[in-house]
Amino acid sequence: MTTEPAADAPALRAGGIRLSPVAAYPGMRVLAWAGDILYASRRYQLLCSKATDSGCDWQVVGSFRPAWWRTVTSATRLGFRLVRDGFHALAVLPDRTLVGAVPGAIVTLAKGQKELRASHRITRGTRPLHITATPEGRVYWGEYFDNAARDEVHIYGSQDSGASWDVLYTFAKGSIRHVHNVVYDEWERCLWVLTGDYGDECRILRASCDFRSVEVVMSGNQQARAVALVPTRSALYFATDTPLEQNFIYRMDRRGSLDRITSLTGSSIYGCGVNDAVFFSTMVEPSAANPDRNVRVFGGTPETGWQSLLSWPKDRWSMRFFQYGNAFLPDGCQGSRFLAVTTAAVAGADLTTSLYRIDR
Repeated sequence: MTTEPAADAPALRAGGIRLSPVAAYPGMRVLAWAGDILYASRRYQLLCSKATDSGCDWQVVGSFRPAWWRTVTSATRLGFRLVRDGFHALAVLPDRTLVGAVPGAIVTLAKGQKELRASHRITRGTRPLHITATPEGRVYWGEYFDNAARDEVHIYGSQDSGASWDVLYTFAKGSIRHVHNVVYDEWERCLWVLTGDYGDECRILRASCDFRSVEVVMSGNQQARAVALVPTRSALYFATDTPLEQNFIYRMDRRGSLDRITSLTGSSIYGCGVNDAVFFSTMVEPSAANPDRNVRVFGGTPETGWQSLLSWPKDRWSMRFFQYGNAFLPDGCQGSRFLAVTTAAVAGADLTTSLYRIDR
């Protein structure tokens, strides 16, 4: 059953981009695209569907059995939010093996199986923010934990479709707080590593897929503090993630020239590309520098310009206990003409996935 998603208006325009609501799915979170197939989760169940003008026909592809008490907490919206239940990231490998992040573990679903198994137990923090994969089936993620002592931080990789994991690179003690993201770039066949949170801890690095070569491209201030980065054929787009300053979307061309594209109303930790359009979402968090109380999705192209396309007001529940307001965008390669967004901690569309058709 589908319903109309909450948004600014039934159809929204930024320059030449038009978003037309297609359907909404309460209780689901989008995770990743693999071509024109969208993967999402419902509690600890993974589903997928091809997106069409009539919506999604979801099919269950597998499930994970969490600790018994998470079965209880994940049954209600506030319980789910309180303990950060469910899937938080997913990578779809070329052979359709699925590698995901749930609280406390990296989990893997091999082709033909129905139950995900824990292939790595996370002992520092609860999960990475993102997982990425290459066309050869290599998988990567970076440690994301509070790290008040600034201990060394690892990037893990797997060469056997997520069955086992090795430390591929280590940031020395005192160098960074944690890893925000590792993103595969199909045009340069490299990895982009994003770290934070303060001073020189904020870095954007370019790494070879074997991590034998790692170079800092940007560092040293809050404008190098990013989580969301979207590679395109001609450039990299990234959005900043700072509660201390104004946030922006930046464009870095393949020669290294950097341009500030547009300002954002809040920190951004999710971005995605759909054909030649790029989208970033903002979140509502405690921040004097970013006082907007609306979760927003910004998007555009070099031709259309960049604007806020969608917005939802933060709901009344505590940010400390029940999460910041946010809009999750799926990782992976997008081969359709649809934008999928999951909103959390917002009024009228909490833990709801909305599907939009992108028209010109």
